[in-house]
Amino acid sequence: MPKELSYTIEEVSQLLKVSKLTLYDLVKKGELPVFRVGRQMRIDANDLDTFIHREKRTDSTKFQPPVRELNKNRIKDSAVIVISGQDFVLDILGKYVEKRTSFKTLRSYTGSLNGLISMYNEECDIVSLHMFDGDTGEYNLPYTKKILVGYPYVLLNLLSRKAGLYVKKGNPFNLTSWGDLNQDGITIVNREKGSGARILLDEQLRLNEISARNIKGYDHEETNHLSVASAVASGHADVGVGIEKVAKMAGIDFVPLITERYDLVILKSAKTEHLISVVKKILSSSEFQSEVHSLGDYDILNTGTVYYDSF
Repeated sequence: MPKELSYTIEEVSQLLKVSKLTLYDLVKKGELPVFRVGRQMRIDANDLDTFIHREKRTDSTKFQPPVRELNKNRIKDSAVIVISGQDFVLDILGKYVEKRTSFKTLRSYTGSLNGLISMYNEECDIVSLHMFDGDTGEYNLPYTKKILVGYPYVLLNLLSRKAGLYVKKGNPFNLTSWGDLNQDGITIVNREKGSGARILLDEQLRLNEISARNIKGYDHEETNHLSVASAVASGHADVGVGIEKVAKMAGIDFVPLITERYDLVILKSAKTEHLISVVKKILSSSEFQSEVHSLGDYDILNTGTVYYDSF
């Protein structure tokens, strides 16, 4: 049997020099066929070639993001929805959505702020958020109010979890607070711009009047919690910001500093009315909450709570 060549979304994104969100949008519209291996999407090489030949243009718009031709606040006609965020619980949510609706769910592993911006551009259907606002001490709502201007939406809780510092076994620098990041000799590993962990760090540095320029390793970025924890575990960094569960996975110590609210936002429209209703029922169900609770290190006390519901 001849070997069939296929690509991941990440690989096609690099090949075509476009964002992964652009590709998710093409998939949702049915313009770029995909198949799945487990929960990972793959694109057949022949389908990619067909798409490229079909889309070839002689003008400067070649491979630019597609024009948004649809009205605000609607799920596209495709039976596919995109869930943005990195926590494993979002995969569980996707599984429940597929069980209770005709939708197929795709995952975009994008940070909170970038996911919210993609929702503003009508590229995502469910976005997960954990963005700390230092001025109010509140999570998520200050950002959604500023970015989703003109959009009605619902913001509801998925879970809460501890966030803080990843440190080496024994915490050799005795780090116990955000202010301790200003110690001499400490090397940090950071998250990418737009991620909730990056926002948390930047806000805490601002509140503690610590200049990022004075922190060694601030420009060393990783794109997920596990990579940050691994950098600390391997000795490439002394400290990083992340969540409790991943510290245990990486075999390092964890200094809890804040309980972060991990929420979901969904735009409201006639097209999303059913989706919102289903997600609310899933989050409130004992079956979903028991499965999340069994994972450990997640607080489900407020799971399903609606924190904001605009007109």
